[in-house]
Amino acid sequence: MKKKLVAVAVAGVLGAPLAAHAQTANVTLYGRLNIDFELVNGRQADGSNPTVTRLSSNSSRLGVRGTEALGGGLSAIFQIESDIKGDTGGSVTANRETFVGFQGSWGTFKMGNFLMPLDDMHPIFGNAPTYLTSILSTASVWANGYASKTTGGFDARLGNSVRYDSPSFNGLTFSGQVSMRDSSGIIGDNGDHASELRHAYVFGGNAIYNNGPIQVGVAFEHNKEVRADNLDDTDITLTGGYNFGVVRVAGVYEHLKYDTPTGDLKRNFWGISAAAPVGPGTLFAFYGRAEDGKGSAADGTRVAGLAKGSDTAANHWEISYTYPFSKRTSVYAGYVKIDNDSNASYTFNINSYTTAVGAKPGGFVFGMLHLF
Repeated sequence: MKKKLVAVAVAGVLGAPLAAHAQTANVTLYGRLNIDFELVNGRQADGSNPTVTRLSSNSSRLGVRGTEALGGGLSAIFQIESDIKGDTGGSVTANRETFVGFQGSWGTFKMGNFLMPLDDMHPIFGNAPTYLTSILSTASVWANGYASKTTGGFDARLGNSVRYDSPSFNGLTFSGQVSMRDSSGIIGDNGDHASELRHAYVFGGNAIYNNGPIQVGVAFEHNKEVRADNLDDTDITLTGGYNFGVVRVAGVYEHLKYDTPTGDLKRNFWGISAAAPVGPGTLFAFYGRAEDGKGSAADGTRVAGLAKGSDTAANHWEISYTYPFSKRTSVYAGYVKIDNDSNASYTFNINSYTTAVGAKPGGFVFGMLHLF
């Protein structure tokens, strides 16, 4: 209730008409501050291997969301979510999950800027105790996550998007999304005039089954001429997890395929993870492996961290522990390592750290999270 009163007060500052509307709508102010200390290293292009200390703000945010009942079971929904630079100060307005739409017994339809359905696989498999963020994110090698859309990445928040999410059918849900690549936006991975002219777009979908201790998900994402004319990219991911009580185990399998001027470039990735209650907190461990790049493309062909040929594989592993002081405040610590073969060049997804081909970036993390 206090959050709603604060949201109405904020609306009053922004303007009387908005405040009047907020009095009849269900409006909530929310946020997250997640800041960590990182000690990272990884070989640079000049051959050095420096150790760098830094603070990072991990997907910290401030948002306002609301619903308005329209009658007949139909509601209007909205959300405006902004990035908060908790480590250096400042923010970027509405660059995170921001949308307007409708919701009813038939599901949810929304338009705006938000993550693709492929991203919904991460909570099934990834490091949920740290809220899937920091250099402890498991989506670094998986999905070429550190790369932008224009360089072959699949873990992005896309503007100019429309999306439908189904209601739950005894635990089974479906989602579909399309992102138009146009030059209307200046923030984020939204497209440009060149992609407008070649009618580039991104589309994807997922199906998720969530029932008690079982979670299973399958998703795909297709980039239609996003990198260049006549070059398409596709990601197919399958995830699953089971909670045994004393430990939750999960697995992921992914197949990547890129078109290149010399042929297709393919790669398989797989991983296993475990999360177990230890004392009042949660211990998480993860191992993932990206196989060598294959396909008909010429040896040495590269898209982001993936290259065609031998010695292009990589191992990604981590261990972390999250300790909750309350439902809203936690601290965590962990270690992560990406072990690239001599011709691979993967690096961290969140809080990226520039390294040379064949580097083995790693880092220790200590962080604090507060939800409000």
